[in-house]
Amino acid sequence: MASPLFHNPNYHSFLILLPLLTLHLLTSTQAKTSQCRTSCGQIPINYPFGIDDGCGSPYYRHILVCSDSGQLELRTPSGRYPVRNVSYTDPHILVYDPFLWNCQDGNNFRPARPFSLDTSTHFRLSPQNDYLFFNCSADDVIMESKPMFCERFPEQCDSTCDTSSYLCRQLPECSSALHGSSCCSYYPKGSESLRMMLKHCATYTSVYWRNLGITPAYNQVPEYGIRVDFDIPVTTRCLWCQDGTKGGGTCGFDTQTQDFLCLCEKGNATTYCKDQNSQHNRAVVVAGE
Repeated sequence: MASPLFHNPNYHSFLILLPLLTLHLLTSTQAKTSQCRTSCGQIPINYPFGIDDGCGSPYYRHILVCSDSGQLELRTPSGRYPVRNVSYTDPHILVYDPFLWNCQDGNNFRPARPFSLDTSTHFRLSPQNDYLFFNCSADDVIMESKPMFCERFPEQCDSTCDTSSYLCRQLPECSSALHGSSCCSYYPKGSESLRMMLKHCATYTSVYWRNLGITPAYNQVPEYGIRVDFDIPVTTRCLWCQDGTKGGGTCGFDTQTQDFLCLCEKGNATTYCKDQNSQHNRAVVVAGE
């Protein structure tokens, strides 16, 4: 006796549509295997980053986002931040937080969100950042001239917010923007210490020291922003994949297993594009966000 399933008209419709759906899926995934965008706006996107899933290193998966308007953003636990620049020779990302104090604010101190990074990624706050805190509570924050204070109390030196900071006396772009407000410089060791500081201070801002690319002394200038340093994972397979004599592929990964893949024009390889013994797979989705 035939199963009632075979007399169901919906079942026959499904059988007719199944080959069409399969063909559409294969066609769409094949068209996307080589679509690793190489820029967002004016900012180049190179390894280890990718703004399309499956491109770059899995260590930085879903970290960078390119908006429809071409604005590159860094995604962190504390929010999304506009990216001003990405350097691959001196690996760092420069981001801007519009909530931080700036020269136009003057004595108008707006609440700021504490910047934080995902500790599971290969990102870290650059030591070239300086953090300036404004109108802190003297009862809760140790605010002293650091050179003199550290000589007297070396055990408390690291927890001191330096009132003699050069940047407090010479705010970048607006040295006289503050009138009657206190300022001190402190480098938080982690996001928790930054949150604690903001409980007792009106707001804060971040200044990084930009390298001018020259060798004499004083070859850095202070500018507003947050510098985030990153590592570039170098593997033999990725170097082989990128080698023009081996096909000039793009380093990527399987979006399901996160295993390495070399993304090639004619499909994806597990080694490099011209390797005849490598398994080529045309069904790996590399989808843009």
